[in-house]
Amino acid sequence: MRSQIKLGKVFGIEIGLHYSWFLIALLIVSSLYSQFHLKNPEWGDGVILAMAIATGLLFFVSLLAHELSHSVFARSHGMPVKEITLFALGGVSQIEKEPSSAKTEFWMAFAGPLMSAVIGLVCIGAAAITSNPPFHAMVSWLGYINLALAVFNMVPGYPLDGGRILRAILWWKTGDADRATQLAAKTGQAIGGLFIVWGILQFAGGAGFGGLWISFIGWFLLQAASESAQRVGIEHALAGATAGDLMSGDCPSLDGNLDVQHFVDEELLRTGKRCFLVLQKGQVAGLVTPHEVKTIDRARWPYTTLNDVMRPLEDLHTVPPETPLKNVLEIMGREDLNQVPVMTNGHLDGVLSRSHVLEYLRTRADLKV
Repeated sequence: MRSQIKLGKVFGIEIGLHYSWFLIALLIVSSLYSQFHLKNPEWGDGVILAMAIATGLLFFVSLLAHELSHSVFARSHGMPVKEITLFALGGVSQIEKEPSSAKTEFWMAFAGPLMSAVIGLVCIGAAAITSNPPFHAMVSWLGYINLALAVFNMVPGYPLDGGRILRAILWWKTGDADRATQLAAKTGQAIGGLFIVWGILQFAGGAGFGGLWISFIGWFLLQAASESAQRVGIEHALAGATAGDLMSGDCPSLDGNLDVQHFVDEELLRTGKRCFLVLQKGQVAGLVTPHEVKTIDRARWPYTTLNDVMRPLEDLHTVPPETPLKNVLEIMGREDLNQVPVMTNGHLDGVLSRSHVLEYLRTRADLKV
């Protein structure tokens, strides 16, 4: 779940919005407008709309606080956090490293519901002492919705917070993080399936959009839990393999003065290869792939050289041959790379690409090993 709109940084963590956020924001504001108008029509349309918008925005601030609690805890325990994305189903923290212990996993997962519960109780307390009707309506709704969010996130369906807490407990009991993930993911799949059925029954019973929304949440949970289980299998398959095992040492080399038009016609299209080394004075200077070519206007291809479009070697993230394959994939994901040069003491040994990893995984799957 990547951000399409960047909002800035909080505590050094990038905050962004997925396009689907606008859909849920519109639905929440329109729902709040209808609710406030039904109960307090004397406020007037302008005040009701302003309160609906303000309440909706504060709700997303509380969601952000929920995710920040996960992320700040993760960073304090040595786990990098790339960004937090708000989307249709709430928020997601992109934590780039797994917890090192069951205890760390437990408290990192529990931090989110705890933050939502604290926000909910503070809002309900504020509602109890205020005499301003619009403010009372706003903080009262925020209080109960945050308490509901805390309770919902404690449902033991991985990868919800409750599912991560379940995984931490299973990890602590069994001493096997992978086994704990598999069991928690299966629980998440079961709960996701129950949500789908429940939502369909609600819709059939006249609940309308609310029933479909429950089913959609169940589908999302089912998919996320299934992917988590698959990831464990992939990590098992990658265990023991290194960058040097899978790298390709026959990456074609081309002179940097070659123009892009000739490169596309005679190299890319004729060979089907996607990664080429660029030479300057006989030395490897960089890497060029179709990604770099796409950034150049087609009319400029005959007048642009590979030296102009290549990614210089010093700008690339390189790894030594002994780097575990799992770590290389984490680098590729974090840096959004398709190829990683493999180097020893400044010498290029080869290039490892995502396609090499996929072929390796496909072979293991075919052999069922």
